[in-house]
This record gives sequence, C-alpha cells and structure tokens, in this order.
Amino acid sequence: MQERDVMEYDVLIIGAGPAGLSSAIAIKQLNPEISVCILEKGAQVGAHILSGAVIDPIALNQLIPDWQQRAPQLATAVSQDEFFLLDEDTGIKIPQILLPPQLHNDGCFIVKLGEVCAWLASEAENLGVEIYPGFAAAEVLYDDAGAVMGVAVGDMGINKLGQHKADYALGMAIHAKYTLFCEGARGSLAGDLENKFALRQDADPQHFGLGVKEVWQVKPEQHHLGLVQHAQGWPLDNSTSGGAFIYHLPDHLVAIGYVVHLNYQNPTLSPFEELQRFKTHPKIRGTFAGAKRIAYGARAIAEGGLQSLPKMTFPGGILLGCSAGLLNFPRIKGTHNAMLSGMLAAPAIVEAIASDRQRDELLAFNSAFAQSSIWQELQQVRNIKPAISKLGTLAGTMYAGAELWLSKLGINTPWTLRHSTPDNATLKRLNSVAAIHYPKPDGVLTFNKLDSLMLANVSHDHDQPSHLQLRDTLIPITVNLAQYGSPESHYCPAGVYEIIQHHDAPALQINAQNCLHCKTCDIKDPQQNIHWVPPEGGGGPLYTGM
Repeated sequence: MQERDVMEYDVLIIGAGPAGLSSAIAIKQLNPEISVCILEKGAQVGAHILSGAVIDPIALNQLIPDWQQRAPQLATAVSQDEFFLLDEDTGIKIPQILLPPQLHNDGCFIVKLGEVCAWLASEAENLGVEIYPGFAAAEVLYDDAGAVMGVAVGDMGINKLGQHKADYALGMAIHAKYTLFCEGARGSLAGDLENKFALRQDADPQHFGLGVKEVWQVKPEQHHLGLVQHAQGWPLDNSTSGGAFIYHLPDHLVAIGYVVHLNYQNPTLSPFEELQRFKTHPKIRGTFAGAKRIAYGARAIAEGGLQSLPKMTFPGGILLGCSAGLLNFPRIKGTHNAMLSGMLAAPAIVEAIASDRQRDELLAFNSAFAQSSIWQELQQVRNIKPAISKLGTLAGTMYAGAELWLSKLGINTPWTLRHSTPDNATLKRLNSVAAIHYPKPDGVLTFNKLDSLMLANVSHDHDQPSHLQLRDTLIPITVNLAQYGSPESHYCPAGVYEIIQHHDAPALQINAQNCLHCKTCDIKDPQQNIHWVPPEGGGGPLYTGM
C-alpha cells in the first residue's frame, strides 16, 4: 500500500467560502504565528460560490473595518427596495411601511459573492494563510481516540473503471490540531461527521431550497443601480413555497433568481423551469427586453433555521456557516452569519492552541455562539419556515408578518413550531397530482437546461468515476420512475439525470459531467438513494460574476 504524504498545520479549513475565509483571517489577526491551510474543491476561489446576493455588512465591518475604502468595487449600496405579490397576470407592490423592519434592506449591499470571496482570499493570503484551490477533501481522518485529525485529499488520475491512469497521484493527508468544515449547504464531509458524532440527534431535519440564478446585461433604460426586488406567488401555487429576487448591479447587470423550497410535493416540478416562467410575467419581462443572458448557475441553500441546527462542535473540529445552516430564512441572508460563525470560532481556537491543546472539543465556541447575534437572530425567526410549510404560502406569510412585527415590538411568541418531515419525504405519487407542463423555451427570454449550462463553464474529466453514486441501481426505475415519474430528471437544474431506453427498457442515464454541484439530488431523492461525493479536484462550474 502506498503511503500518503502528510502535511501538518495548526488549523485546517475545508472550503474557501465566507465562513472559512473569515475564520482564517480572524485567527491570523489574533495570532499571526498559527499556521492555517484552506482546501477549496473549486478550480479557483469563488468558482463554486453562488448566491443572490444582498448582504448585511455587519460581519465584514467587524472583520475588515475599512473594506469599503480598500475595495469599493465589491459592493453596491441598496438604493431602492420593492416587494411584490404576483398572480398570473398582475402584481401588487407591498408598501415598505407594511413590511416588518427585519425585511428591509436599508444599509445592505448587493454583491457578487464569488468576487467577495476572491478578495477575502487575497486578504487571508496576505496574512500568511495557505490556500489550495483544486483540491477536494474526500475523507475525514480520525486519530486513535476517535477525534478528527484532518482530511485526505481525493486521489487524482483514476478512470471510470476505478483503474489508475498514467497521471495517478494518491491524495495527500493533511493533519491539524483543529479542522473547520465550511463546505456550504449539504456538505459531504459534514454529513459523515453528523452521523459519526450524532450531531443531529436533538435537531429537526435540515430543510433546503434550490436557488436557480441568471445574470443579464440589460438595456440602460431598464437598469436602476442598487434596486432590490423580491416577489412571492406566481408561478408557484399556494402549497408550494418559494420566491424570486432581482438585483441591479453596476455595468447594467441584473441578477435574477428563483428559490423553490425543496419540501414541494409535485414530482414533476422543475425549479429551473419555474425561473423561466417567472421571467415571462408582465411585471418582470420588460426588464429583459433586448437584454443578453451572460451567466447561469444553481445551488441548494440550508434554510431550516434554529430547530434544524446540528450540534456544531465535536472532538477536533467545528461545523461553520451553511454547513451548519445559519441562514436567516425570512431575510434570505446567510453570508453575514456564516462569516460571524467563522469569526466566533477564532478566539476559541487561538486560546486552545495557546494552552497546548489539540483535537479536543471547543466548548468555548458553544458558549460564544449561544450568546451571539447569530443565535438571537435565528431565535427571533425560528417559526417562519415551519409556519409557511404547514399553512401554505398565503396564510404562512401572514403568520410570519404578524410574528415578525410582534418580535420587533419586543413580544416573543412562547412556542416553537417543529418541522420534522425531511424534504425527501414530501413528494406525492405521480398518479395523485396534476403533472406540470412547461412551455417550450423561446431562446430569447426563456431557455433550456443544456443551453444554460454553457454559461456556467462546467468542466469535469469525463474519464473518472461518477461522483453521483447510486446506493441501489434498481431504485431509479422500480421506485422513482414507477411511483414518481423520475423526479430527478425534473429537479436537477443541469440535466444530469435522464431516462433513456436501453435494450427496450427504461434506464437512468447519469450525465455526471453536467453537474453544477448544487446538491439537490442528494437532498430530494425520495429514498436517499443518490449519494453525492466530491469529484476530482477542480471539477464543476467555474462561476464568474455570480
């Protein structure tokens, strides 16, 4: 057996997103002598980062107080805020005075989150942090006591049959005193840790949404710098929750996206197609008249809130950011909480290393987190997601508004609503629903998945084992197709899953090279038969301006 090469660091961080980069910077600010390494599976920092994004700058202001002076190009101040309720033909704009103050975007900024991460990475490297893009962490490593001691990087140069190619290289082992997991929503290693340490034992299932996003270059007369628009209602029905965003960035760019909550029931629903339909609404389509679509992508977001938080610490490490699920659901904002969680971890780590400790459980982080603004924020909005899931969009939104207004007045409801049904268990059988038939794309305003993929710059080595693994190869046909009409061929925003005829019988074809790493299949598959594992490092989308 070939031995892995080993590198040793004080701190290892998995994922160069907002949480991981903020933690690295904060650690170095407290003690420049601590060695910090970040592994990033994308080909470059920001390559796999996708978000709306309107951010609350509270964390950035604390981490790098002069960021606006040093990097003014990173952010556009919100200049106007609009919220619409849509039916198929019309839309009602809700006056800002009627919206709970928590939903206002005063003082917030529109950003391209990938560019923010790239800038934070340069700041981290200036402080001495070592960042290695293109290296996917494939396995958690444990010491003899069962504590996390680091990770193994995925092997390179293995063909589809599992055989070593001429360029085969065994993945390196990276050991650390503490390892921080910042993989984003539905992280593969985070899932392994949750199982090993029973981190979800006292939590509701995590709940997710799938966000599908495009960026357009619009005509100058249709552009309003700093405008933020959100919408609920059509094209989704009252039993299916979700919503849209439209953000106006510099250079006549407009980001448009649709988030469908993955507890939906109709197996023929396609979040990608819902975005296409949304763009045709009379209140929306005018913005894109004569415009050009220049970018596309998709990503799942963790939106379960406080009830769905796992235990974040375990011997040797912490789950941070969206790996834990720190999104404020009604605000549709999680970047600031992800960053703050990384910054909260830094003092606990620095103190532990100064005391010559390693691979123990960082209990100081738990105390700090329980007293933090993150906890207070999630506690205040804990009932919003389950209320909408239980009551439907209309009644749930009315309940949410009432509770948010009460909390603003200092009146906190004494109950906590639960949401114990996981997203994969909500689909109805195909024979019990009305199938959704989406209109054919026109190639001007609406498009198909494969044409969209070209704008995501997706690349995987075709001759490698599929990173989309089936636990049982029969289930896609005997269960998914027979009972649900192959929901994976609908919910996947990249056309990865396709029912074909093979020897005069239906078969599932997996086009793994199309994968956007959104993780929806790993979340929504009815019997949790699809298992997403990291492909060879550097594979996946290469998002720019997202």
